[in-house]
Amino acid sequence: MSRANSEIPHYYLSTRVDLAVAMAWMRDRNANRPVAERLVPAALLLKAVALAARRVPELNGYWKDGAFVPSPTVRLGVAVSLRGGGLVAPALGDADTMPLPELMATLKGLVSRARSGRLRASETADPTVTVTNLGDQGVEAVFGVIYPPQVALIGLGRVIEQPVAVDGMLTVHPTVTATLAADHRASDGATRARLLTAIDRLLQRPEEL
Repeated sequence: MSRANSEIPHYYLSTRVDLAVAMAWMRDRNANRPVAERLVPAALLLKAVALAARRVPELNGYWKDGAFVPSPTVRLGVAVSLRGGGLVAPALGDADTMPLPELMATLKGLVSRARSGRLRASETADPTVTVTNLGDQGVEAVFGVIYPPQVALIGLGRVIEQPVAVDGMLTVHPTVTATLAADHRASDGATRARLLTAIDRLLQRPEEL
């Protein structure tokens, strides 16, 4: 983290994502599923981030030897807080192509192994972009620090009910604040804004996740 703060020129973007469509779709999908197999909002959010990273490859990779090196695959790092303190960010390999139920099951296993100190070497190697989700801690917005040599980190807050204007009428929808910490050496704000836009659009079409 000291290296990240001293070497990476961070800049930050944020957006509020309307989750009404995604949550309704998730409830329909969960209606006939056993409790242990039901989808949770975190699975939808992570899959949307992974797909967005594939669509905006300028952030999915590494800063090496003074230049950005894109990755041909998406290895989504997921920040996990450890019971004894500290943080680790193991990677979900090919998260962009993984079906939602598989992604959720893989995520559960990854978190369990991280907190019990049983992560495999392959699970800690070379994440291409990292997500930190502090929604379960009640945090509304997260502005994170990039993990070198990555060039971006996405922060997700908790899902909260907020007033939203729809067709000129005020209503209340579940929303989440998504933030992006980006490396200014690798991109500009216009490029990185495409990532947050892609996440938003994907969550308006959850059937495509």
